[in-house]
Amino acid sequence: MTTEALQHAAAEVDMVDPPPPSTASSAPAANGKRKAETELERPATKPSPAPGNSDQDPTASDAATVDSASQPLSKNQLKRLRRQQQWEQYKAERRAKRKDKRHERQARKRAEREAKIAEAEAAGIDPATVLQPKEPWRHRPVPVAFIIDCDFEQYMREQEIVSLSSQIVRSYAMNRKARYHAALHLSSWKGKLKERFETVLKNAHRNWKNVGFHEGDFREAARLAREQMAGPNGGEPIEIIKPRSESLQGEPSRAGNESTAPTVDAEPEGEDVDRTIVYLTSESPYTLDRLEANTSYVIGGLVDRNREKGLCYKRAREYKVRTAKLPIGEYMAMQSRYVLTTNQVVEIMAKWLECGDWGKAFMDVIPKRKGGTLKDKTPGAAADDKDGEGEDDDEDEDDSVKDAPPEGQTPSEDKIELSPEPAAQRQGISQ
Repeated sequence: MTTEALQHAAAEVDMVDPPPPSTASSAPAANGKRKAETELERPATKPSPAPGNSDQDPTASDAATVDSASQPLSKNQLKRLRRQQQWEQYKAERRAKRKDKRHERQARKRAEREAKIAEAEAAGIDPATVLQPKEPWRHRPVPVAFIIDCDFEQYMREQEIVSLSSQIVRSYAMNRKARYHAALHLSSWKGKLKERFETVLKNAHRNWKNVGFHEGDFREAARLAREQMAGPNGGEPIEIIKPRSESLQGEPSRAGNESTAPTVDAEPEGEDVDRTIVYLTSESPYTLDRLEANTSYVIGGLVDRNREKGLCYKRAREYKVRTAKLPIGEYMAMQSRYVLTTNQVVEIMAKWLECGDWGKAFMDVIPKRKGGTLKDKTPGAAADDKDGEGEDDDEDEDDSVKDAPPEGQTPSEDKIELSPEPAAQRQGISQ
């Protein structure tokens, strides 16, 4: 074969595709490609945190939540859950009942109106004279202050703080509609109670009229209340709260028997006792006889189901102020011991300002289901029922699922003679 023929054959061989690589050399390449594809398909994961560092582990809190959710509920939690479910279940039914009652009330008023018109026409009287609107209720401020001491948060559970907030709202609603306006103040206004008003209740308290909120204690609130009562908007004393020397001569007292002795041996009060402040507590040996002008009456804002005893009395003695209890034992016969709520204490004193009668005030405020009845207040019928059943217990216990917010009632100003002084110096608290 010639040289030219050999060169032509070699060129044809070069144009032929090279043989495939051996199996041994191609296997690593294929495996690498599949591994890369697998890595791309695998979802990205965050590196696990170091042991003991739960802050960097986002699943730690979720796991804790799942664990806590899987724990069985306690009996109290189950009860609360059932009550909440029942409340939601019958909400529509309650709304329908309220609507029916409103319609019944409106129908009753229409029937009364038509009856009055018929009677007037039968008597030949112009019906317009019979149907004249009532004279509008005139509110009158009086120089008396009610102070709710809110410095007991550390003794209350979460639900009890909720109950206290409801009682404060009811106290304001009652005092706002009262015929005689006592100044309402809240001392030690801070902590969870204040937070609840600012969040859950949406700061509604900021629109309240004639109410003072003070971070200081009840003595600071009383000082500010004195300044308010001495000012131009402090109000004028009504007859039943004036000092007895200024009252009408010979007018019998409507507040009870002033000669009543202390329920226990009274500890004499020192000369440095602040006589412009009266702390209401059932442990006091003195009984409230009447309200006094230019005096602050402190109510312990404590809802503790009677776990703590004597807190308000100890607090009053520590701060050297007078103490007294409402005369429930002198006027009422209770079937069982009854602890008043904060708003009920305010309401009773407000009612006394309107009528000047403790018995009527108690009967109007204390729920009928408690079975309280008036005692025979004849001369010589001593208040022998002083075992504390129904006394104003400043350790206010929420009347629980009692009812809706109280209707407006009238605060009354009463004098309290707390200290064992000569009769000539007594001015309001029966001893």
